[in-house]
Amino acid sequence: MAMEVLQILQKKMDVYGYILADTQTGDCAVIDPSTEPEKILEAAKIRSYNIKAVVNTHGHADHTCGNFYILKKTGAKLYLHSGDKGLASKISSKLFSKALGGKSSPVPDFFVEDHDIIEAGSLSMEVIHTPGHTPGGICIYCMKNLFTGDTLFVGDVGRTDLPGGSYETLLESIKKKLYTLPGDTIVWPGHNYSEDEKSTIEKEIRTNPYT
Repeated sequence: MAMEVLQILQKKMDVYGYILADTQTGDCAVIDPSTEPEKILEAAKIRSYNIKAVVNTHGHADHTCGNFYILKKTGAKLYLHSGDKGLASKISSKLFSKALGGKSSPVPDFFVEDHDIIEAGSLSMEVIHTPGHTPGGICIYCMKNLFTGDTLFVGDVGRTDLPGGSYETLLESIKKKLYTLPGDTIVWPGHNYSEDEKSTIEKEIRTNPYT
């Protein structure tokens, strides 16, 4: 399989959304559509990619408020970890989604667990459960590409002061589940909080001051 990763910056809250595509079949998955889902759809359309799945790394509104738009336009299936099952449906999340210019997320089609495989057409992506930022936080691993949501950033880690957060749990997730991956694995973060748009596991082990 020949794979392409498209990193799409959504300017409100500097959220990165991603398209992960099999360039041979045109099948693709969208990770964390946020405040500018139309940019994601346009990028897929230009390349004739067919969106089969939408995956949220966690249930916070800044990562889910574009779900409704993408799903309505494509008929894709929505995936979220069961630990964040009620997060996107909370009143506070609905209000935050609206404030960001989006809508509250539909109920996921599938609730995933650690080590589940999400299949989107010809794509296969492994779920790595990384609680700490939220109870149901996940990273997505595919062919040495790791989409880390708000678990691990470039030179930083996700905040843990929100309900359900735990700094100790987050560090355990990073060290035991992410830092054991091959060093050349590319880290694709959930926010643009650095001069660098991406990193590697080896670099984060060596230079991240929070881990």
